[in-house]
Amino acid sequence: MSAILVTGANGQVGFELRRSLGVLGDVAALSRADMDLASEASILAALDEHKPRVIVNPAAYTAVDRAESDRELAMAVNATAPGILARWAADNGAWLVHYSTDYVFDGTKGDPYGEEDAINPQSVYGESKWRGEEAVRASGARHAILRTSWVYGHHGSNFLKTILRLAGERSALNVVADQVGAPTSAALIADVTRGVIERIAASQAPDDFAGTYHLTAKGSTSWHGYAAHIVRETLAANEKLALSLDALKPISTAEYPTPAKRPANSRLNCSKLMDRFDIVLPAWQDGVDDVLARLRAAGG
Repeated sequence: MSAILVTGANGQVGFELRRSLGVLGDVAALSRADMDLASEASILAALDEHKPRVIVNPAAYTAVDRAESDRELAMAVNATAPGILARWAADNGAWLVHYSTDYVFDGTKGDPYGEEDAINPQSVYGESKWRGEEAVRASGARHAILRTSWVYGHHGSNFLKTILRLAGERSALNVVADQVGAPTSAALIADVTRGVIERIAASQAPDDFAGTYHLTAKGSTSWHGYAAHIVRETLAANEKLALSLDALKPISTAEYPTPAKRPANSRLNCSKLMDRFDIVLPAWQDGVDDVLARLRAAGG
């Protein structure tokens, strides 16, 4: 596969895809200025210009709370645009790798969610991502949909960086402790994506790999547990913080209301991905520690 087009090149995952996919051939990494996902004309013009054999689409409207009052744009980017990409892929014999989210589930299940579990999004964001998935499936394009959760990286804005900043500013901090999931690094998502594309390209029966897969780091924690790990590791590295570990307090979702409802259980069962592509997923702590180390090396 010689030509790969990546959307959302300046986002967390897009930034890492530029690194990971370079070994596979020419990569056209497009920012919003190059391809406006709210504009069908812009999308088609970019696709027709680059004529990729593989489209990788990490671009999304990810402002979960703002989406509740900005439904039209969230739907345009997350629901309509993936369908446009997928129909072009179907018409031109390209593959599409598309990313989705734990928010397509309602979070009430006691165990990690499998790919075939009932869909029941509780927010505009979750609904928009589900509609995007369905548009990809309906297109007839050869595709891999990768659902992930709790994404962070050294590039861009995310929970990890927010906790680091607040821990440096505040002597007390409350973090939700009754939502659980697996913090998953953008670097891991990008590396697994490369492995998926390589496996498909090398296969005599690539269509056998089409479908929906769950992709997160191994294990799980709460937002409070995640924050505690960040603070603990930062202090262990002799970094100065205003916040002590004892002053990081667990609270309930009810004590921290937000416009969009979050799933209480965001854990995803990744067995299908690991078995199909022979992938071993690292513990969530490994990725967090790597990003913390990179941020320290970069001076914050």
